[in-house]
Amino acid sequence: MTYQEATEYLFDSAPLFQNIGAGAYKEGLTTTKLLDEHFNHPHQSFRTIHVAGTNGKGSCCHTLASILQEAGYKVGLYTSPHLVDFRERIRVNGKMIPQQRVVDFVEQEKSFFEPLHPSFFELATALAFLYFREEKIDVALVEVGLGGRLDCTNIIHPDLSIITNISFDHTQFLGDTLEKIAGEKAGIIKPHVPVIIGETNGHAEVKKTFWNNALINNSKIVFAEERDEIKSSGQNPSGGRTYQTHHWGQLEGELGGLCQEKNTNTILAAIPELREAGYRISDDDVRQGFLHVCENTGLLGRWQKLSQDPLIICDTGHNVGGMQYIIEQLETTPHRKLHIIIGMVSDKDITTVLSMLPKEAHYYFTQASVKRAMPAAQFATKARNAGLYGEEYENVSAAYSAAFRNLKKDDLLFIGGSNFIVADMLKNTL
Repeated sequence: MTYQEATEYLFDSAPLFQNIGAGAYKEGLTTTKLLDEHFNHPHQSFRTIHVAGTNGKGSCCHTLASILQEAGYKVGLYTSPHLVDFRERIRVNGKMIPQQRVVDFVEQEKSFFEPLHPSFFELATALAFLYFREEKIDVALVEVGLGGRLDCTNIIHPDLSIITNISFDHTQFLGDTLEKIAGEKAGIIKPHVPVIIGETNGHAEVKKTFWNNALINNSKIVFAEERDEIKSSGQNPSGGRTYQTHHWGQLEGELGGLCQEKNTNTILAAIPELREAGYRISDDDVRQGFLHVCENTGLLGRWQKLSQDPLIICDTGHNVGGMQYIIEQLETTPHRKLHIIIGMVSDKDITTVLSMLPKEAHYYFTQASVKRAMPAAQFATKARNAGLYGEEYENVSAAYSAAFRNLKKDDLLFIGGSNFIVADMLKNTL
């Protein structure tokens, strides 16, 4: 079996959420626990940090992993979705799991897991934890797949739980109010394990939900927004962000997205708790970790600059909460004319996102190469009804070719709307 055959087997035989959406969602931990028992509970062999939230989970996981690597720890990183290669989901000190290990997992274990009819994410999680044990890692950053309470990563007992923020996404699974969504994500709070809450955005009921869950579990709770460590931030000449902080002075971050200010505030609130839990993290480890996130961990798609001249940016923000930061940053990034390649998946709040987008931009409406993608023609019709001007293209490559031909000096091209639009773009450029 080749690596391509192994990944195709995983994608085809176990439902892959990023391809088909709701049909791949499997609620509950029954299958996860059977897999965990079969592999003799590998997650108990290393320390963990658990990260949930609507937006910012990946950036927080990668940045904390980078900081811990700078501190000398051997760090596992389990995140989702992948953009170009399945192996992006499972890394040790930034290096992806070897192709052969994925092949061996499928060949050696499929006779056990096939009768269970696991989801793709359940298998990926089992493989990640198994590989981390084999690699004798010190600690793993574990990103929740969806929600928290019933997510298959929720078998771990971490040193620290982090919930970045709450906004509307996956409402068909998590609930149609912010309180319900918060309740699902609060399900990662464990007895006597401290929890960092990044943002509640002034929603009293959301804050109450987290507070009550922490109280029930006798867990220390820290609201990062109340500490408000960041005085200000701005984009620096290299494309990252420079932060002025209360306790860290000036801090340089490699990640340049406007949303990173909130993520950085959350991460800086987490550092004292990790130190309290026994992690040896120096101030310099924190500084170097922020400065070398992509180099240390391989992070892709977060306000990623694909070209300086002309300026071409891609970002995986794909819901209302994520897009509001992207739109604000596009408006403040110097440019002559704004070009936007965009497509979305059918189960997102497309109408609201379209209403937020700048009407003066020239649009290239397209669709990603996944079944969940809204057809370009249908998306273009919705966009035009929202007052957006542009043409439709059958795929991201065609949209990019058209946009690149139209770019003039000092123009800005942005590519996004979904993880999968960015993934298709990166497949053509990496």
